[in-house]
Amino acid sequence: MALVKKHVAQVVEELPTFSSLDEAKDYCKIQEDLDKKDYAIEEIAKFDGGGIDLVNYINDVTADKRLSTKIASVISSMDPDDAPIEEIMDLLKNENAYIRNLGISILRDFGMAIKFYIVKFLIGDDRDLRIFAINVLGDVNFSESRDMLVELLENEEDINVAMTAVDYMGEIGEEEDVVLLESLKERFPGDFYVAFAVDGAIKSIEG
Repeated sequence: MALVKKHVAQVVEELPTFSSLDEAKDYCKIQEDLDKKDYAIEEIAKFDGGGIDLVNYINDVTADKRLSTKIASVISSMDPDDAPIEEIMDLLKNENAYIRNLGISILRDFGMAIKFYIVKFLIGDDRDLRIFAINVLGDVNFSESRDMLVELLENEEDINVAMTAVDYMGEIGEEEDVVLLESLKERFPGDFYVAFAVDGAIKSIEG
């Protein structure tokens, strides 16, 4: 049985244990005491599907920011094998900057545990998901981000996907990548935007 100290009366009050996810969620909804809400959030995360419910709460622009921050902290401490990674990645699609930043913060804490999901999107047939995966690499920027972008650019035939990767290569690319970037002008000949983006990335890399 968990305990919480009442700050005013300085007495110890027992907190309930929950037998189901719905029970924990219902308890959280009716509580006005912030410590009790925080406790309920931590308990929700322990149930199957609880992580998804918590991420869905964050993904609502009307959500309470204090609770969203608490939820982000709880999710960040979950075992990556149990965490709802794809739902967390969906936070980066939200137009609200605060929500996107919470998603980025969580993904950074998971580090290389998200590699599988990035690779799955990068090699998939869905152009929009490939672009999304590139954006995640750029935002999270873990150690293999550059290598993964280079591998994608070696064969990418979609101009929008390639140019999204080029934009990030301007930030994390190295001088040895210049030859690959220049080759994109031949892969997409006569396109002014390609030449402009590639030249800009090379200039950023070379300083």
